[in-house]
Amino acid sequence: MAGFATMEKATQYELRLAERMSRLGTETAFEVLNKARALERQGKKIIHLEIGEPDFDTPKNIVEAGVGALRQGWTHYGPSAGLPELRHAIAEEVGRSRGVKISDDEVVVVPGGKPIIFFVILALADAGDEVIYPNPGFPIYESMIRYVGAHAVPIRLREEKDFGFDIDELAGLITDRTRLIILNSPHNPTGGVLQKQDIRDIAEAIGERNIMVLSDEIYSRLIFDGEHYSMMSVPGFKERTILLDGFSKTYAMTGWRMGYGVMRPDLATHITRLMTNSNSCTASFTQIAGIEAIRGDQSSVEVMRKEFQARRDVFVAGLNRIKGFSCRMPKGAFYVFPNIMKTGRKSKKLADAMLDQAGVACLSGTAFGDFGEGYLRFSVANSLENLSKALERIEQWTTRNL
Repeated sequence: MAGFATMEKATQYELRLAERMSRLGTETAFEVLNKARALERQGKKIIHLEIGEPDFDTPKNIVEAGVGALRQGWTHYGPSAGLPELRHAIAEEVGRSRGVKISDDEVVVVPGGKPIIFFVILALADAGDEVIYPNPGFPIYESMIRYVGAHAVPIRLREEKDFGFDIDELAGLITDRTRLIILNSPHNPTGGVLQKQDIRDIAEAIGERNIMVLSDEIYSRLIFDGEHYSMMSVPGFKERTILLDGFSKTYAMTGWRMGYGVMRPDLATHITRLMTNSNSCTASFTQIAGIEAIRGDQSSVEVMRKEFQARRDVFVAGLNRIKGFSCRMPKGAFYVFPNIMKTGRKSKKLADAMLDQAGVACLSGTAFGDFGEGYLRFSVANSLENLSKALERIEQWTTRNL
């Protein structure tokens, strides 16, 4: 009986969380995915256009390299910054693609792209500092800025500028307390791409100030119109740029959990220390597969890019025929971001109705920040057949309800 009484008493202790936990956000895509799967368990047929994940399998040559690495014993700890062989391969690839000289000690390999966002903001932003970030934008930017106690300063992405932003507006947001500016191109959720002149204009707005730029280029190989251009390539900005890239989107390796940051060596040392304190290292066998991904056959990347482009074309054209929807043509990534203001519905309510009543899982624009109101995000990482079915369901719903 005494033991039972102790158990009863234990349940009375409330959980006392650190105050900072109240400032930590989430990524709504996973919440909607869980809700959609719950509906599927009830027998409903859902078309999944909510999650930002290629629907392709990892290319066979990369899988074989990973399997081979497991069999060869790459199952032990590696250096916190990543295996030297992979860091060297990344340094060569980034140097070639961005037109700058990169040394191996400027590369830090991490389990996925998010740790670079997490670690860079932890390392650079103190309470009261300001961080400028795109809004609508990847929700983890704002979440992490607020978590560390810094001030999140949104720069609005404007549809009339093809989801770019006003350079004068950016210049007006930069203050003496600005420590970091986050850029993302190609952009999640809008599919917008910053052109070379846009990047140069941003560099001019920053000028000679000692402000770092976190350039999230995770979709850099998935561009449909134009070419990718990095802030790291702007003369005088290499030492002020932290490049974020990885394997998840380019090589359909989301579950492998592998990304990297490229940055000046003194910052890389501190980011590596954060890796040591959190994850120890990235899994060794996945890194061996990563070397094959970078140095092996790249044809799968182009196949995937072309397929996403074909799907984009079909889906955007279809949305533009639906009452209340208007959609610009995204230039990169695998998302479309239609304006739904003419439906008269708020984004969250419309996204919920799409899931519950139409059987199409998508995300509210507000999942990406306050300036996402009036939009929905659909991922075209699904088959053309399913995308066509989704368009039929959306059109049927609007015909009945608008």
